[in-house]
Amino acid sequence: MRGWEPFDADSLLDDVGTALDDVPPAEKYQKQLAERLRGHLMQLVDIAIGGDAHVKDPITYTLIGHARDIHSMGVPGEPQRVVGHLRRMAWTVNELLERLLATRHLTNVNAA
Repeated sequence: MRGWEPFDADSLLDDVGTALDDVPPAEKYQKQLAERLRGHLMQLVDIAIGGDAHVKDPITYTLIGHARDIHSMGVPGEPQRVVGHLRRMAWTVNELLERLLATRHLTNVNAA
C-alpha cells in the first residue's frame, strides 16, 4: 500500500491534454510529463486487471498490452522523438480510460 496513489482523473486528463496539444510541452517539462503518463498508464492497467477487464473484454486486453509495451520503452533522447513518445503514451492512457469507462470498470469520472 505504500506506493498506492488514489486515482486522480483531473491530473490524468490534464496530462493527456498537455501531451496531445498542438503545441508540444516545453523540453524542460517533457521528462516529468513522461513519468506522470507512465504512472497513469500503470494505474489504469492495475485497475483493469484488478477488475478482470482484460478477461472480460478483448479490446481492454489489447490496450493493456499496448500500455505495457509503451511503458517498457525508455524516453527517447531526441526532443522531437520525445514528443512522439509522449503523444503515444497519452493516446493510450486516453483510450484505456475511455474503455474502462465504457465497460463500467471505472465510474464517476468526468472524461469530457
